[in-house]
Amino acid sequence: MSAETRYRGPAILAHWLMAALILALLPLGFYMQGLPLSPAKLQLYAWHKWVGMTVLLLAVLRLAWRLTHRPPPPLPGPAWQLQIAALTHALLYLLLFAVPLAGWLMSSAKGFPVVWFGLLPLPDLVGRDEALGRLFQIAHQGLAWGMAILVLLHLAAALKHHWVDRDGTLARMLPGPRP
Repeated sequence: MSAETRYRGPAILAHWLMAALILALLPLGFYMQGLPLSPAKLQLYAWHKWVGMTVLLLAVLRLAWRLTHRPPPPLPGPAWQLQIAALTHALLYLLLFAVPLAGWLMSSAKGFPVVWFGLLPLPDLVGRDEALGRLFQIAHQGLAWGMAILVLLHLAAALKHHWVDRDGTLARMLPGPRP
């Protein structure tokens, strides 16, 4: 696969790092909701916030990279698949910002500060307001479910391209040299 059809190293690194973080965040978020209040639950929430804010920071960096570096052209394929791929990627980018921002807004409204890695206190985005906190909680959870569904669709499409179509789509984003 030529360099012109592959993504560049920083885009590949950001993709896989964010994928790993999101694949950790989603099940952690769904798991910790049902736990009774305890120090362990509070620690899980702290880790969830730390990783969520890291995803938000990486999303900003990734978007900056994307806006300043042209991606490789899409591989040939049916127009409907290219349109769905473009829509899915746009929605994933949107959710990379919306999910952590909704979580940050929820924490702010519920009066629970976000302290990145226990070291850097982040400002509250809104004042304390329980009703607003519940609204942002619903938004955060709904957006996270949307992210989970899109991630599964994205993964299924990548595997379909690799195993069924054998068209090199997945190889464009795999790290390391490719033939």
